[in-house]
Amino acid sequence: MAHHRLTVIGGGFAGLTAAISAAESGAAVTLYEAHRTLGGRARTADAPYRTNEGGHALYNRGPHWPWLKKRGLLPPLAPLRPLEATRLRFLHHGRLHRLPPLGMVTTLRRHRTAPVDRDFLSWASSRVGEPTARAAAHYVGVSTFHHDPGSLSAAFVQERLRRNTSLPPEAHYVAGGWVTLIDGMARYARDLGVRIETGARVETLPEDTPVVVATHLDSARALLKDDRLRWSSARAVLLDLAVRTRRGDPFVVSGLDFPGWIERFTGPDPGLAPEGEQLIQGHVGIAPDETRAAGIARAERLLDAGFPNWRDRTTWRRESLAAGRTGAVDLPGTTWRDRPAIDRGHGVYLAGDQVAAPGVLSEVSFTSALQAVALALSGGPRPHPDTPRSSTRPTDQVPTPSDTRPTEQAPAPSRTRSPDRTSAH
Repeated sequence: MAHHRLTVIGGGFAGLTAAISAAESGAAVTLYEAHRTLGGRARTADAPYRTNEGGHALYNRGPHWPWLKKRGLLPPLAPLRPLEATRLRFLHHGRLHRLPPLGMVTTLRRHRTAPVDRDFLSWASSRVGEPTARAAAHYVGVSTFHHDPGSLSAAFVQERLRRNTSLPPEAHYVAGGWVTLIDGMARYARDLGVRIETGARVETLPEDTPVVVATHLDSARALLKDDRLRWSSARAVLLDLAVRTRRGDPFVVSGLDFPGWIERFTGPDPGLAPEGEQLIQGHVGIAPDETRAAGIARAERLLDAGFPNWRDRTTWRRESLAAGRTGAVDLPGTTWRDRPAIDRGHGVYLAGDQVAAPGVLSEVSFTSALQAVALALSGGPRPHPDTPRSSTRPTDQVPTPSDTRPTEQAPAPSRTRSPDRTSAH
């Protein structure tokens, strides 16, 4: 092995995956996380309302599932009871339906070779007609968070349509929220000897050890002073709501008139809210020029359709905006291979959900993390003279008090510490 030390910047799912993979290969790993808690967008709020930052689920046919299971890191899952599974509803033409339009799923799922260079709406319209194609595009808002999924690459959207309509369902829910997964990965990493420092904002990269930058792409762009680190993402309103329990509430309301998704997460996991209350989380994509209020209004249309008297039953509410923090979306003519490369030269590698790796949502983070570590430990990077190994302070990370475990450590990069603040979705 050419390198025996590795620095990981970022303690979310990608960063912890990278740290574990490198430590299992024999490297001495130091991980720096700017917040006082690990997890990134996989953080879970404290009780009484244990919300994730947007809708989260583990796909059991994704590459991370067997990897986690092999290491005993697959967290306890909250099973979806059969009755809850029947409570999926679709808002179509202003009315709630138990089934989607005929052909939306079965016909389009058969076409496994959707073109990269055409938008999904025009391609699907030529097969099932524009109304059904548009409904299918809006349905895929669940996994793209985008305000207009029909404008994205047909191949990109088709893969997500297929993954989200597979039988049996791929999506599984982590009991207690995604913090359960993150905590297990952190313990495993420490047991392998990974040194984890929280509340540490990296300002200058170490010169004599490879580095995996596993942060939001905006932070990586600032840290590496590399303006090429850009890719299309979505802008979405997130709505978290607790309501008093009412028998017969749906499990999911999916918008087919517009992209939007409302899910009652206490259906599979009642412990996410106090007894007698239900935790509902939803997201609605909004255009770059739309206000948050416009997205909230659409989310409330889904609630009005599926949750009678929800306003009178509400016990807690929170709204937020996720701008560019919902993973990569590929426009017509592009694929994941066109996103920012993992290897940035000079021993610097990227991991995260907007870089050049395949998969859906967190699968991109996972796959890129493994690839970044494989490159970092394989004998040195290829040179990219126009990518300086220097940094500025990341824009979306806030340092807080440290939580460390001594172990063999590479020379520490320059970093600062300051009080923590609550991170935005």
